Amino acid sequence: MASSSDLPVDRLAVGQLLVRLLREFRTEMFASAAARGYGDLREPHLQIFGNVGIDGIRLTDLAARAQLSLAAASELVNELQDLGYLERRPDPSDRRAKLIFPTVRGRQALDDAGGRVAEIEQRWSAAVGPEHFAAACRTLQHLLDALTGTRDDHASTAASKGPAATP
Repeated sequence: MASSSDLPVDRLAVGQLLVRLLREFRTEMFASAAARGYGDLREPHLQIFGNVGIDGIRLTDLAARAQLSLAAASELVNELQDLGYLERRPDPSDRRAKLIFPTVRGRQALDDAGGRVAEIEQRWSAAVGPEHFAAACRTLQHLLDALTGTRDDHASTAASKGPAATP
């Protein structure tokens, strides 16, 4: 059985690496949010923006994708709707259900977030070298695919979801 003494001593444990990198990513995402006209957004909103996409999504699917409880996702969606970033529309396949879509303002925020993600990736790539950064991202993607059993085309999935504001 593995123990903590089996962990490498030249780096943090993987959980700490992931948590600290996510903290750095979110800090950088918000560094210029107010200057870009998004001073009304809060960090928890990233969970919704990173998963809402542009084609409409039911709240239950959004909560699952964002790894949030239904209540938490609903609260965040309500806040973003009140702020003018999201709207609910009837689902054409089931008029009793609603789909969540970004508004014009929400689409602009998603576009700006996508640009910000690209800036962060370029900066991080320059910090460790493009080959190392690309290899690290590929390795993390392979690990995620293996752990979740997914093997879809991530480029087409990302394009259909819109720019990712959060991992």
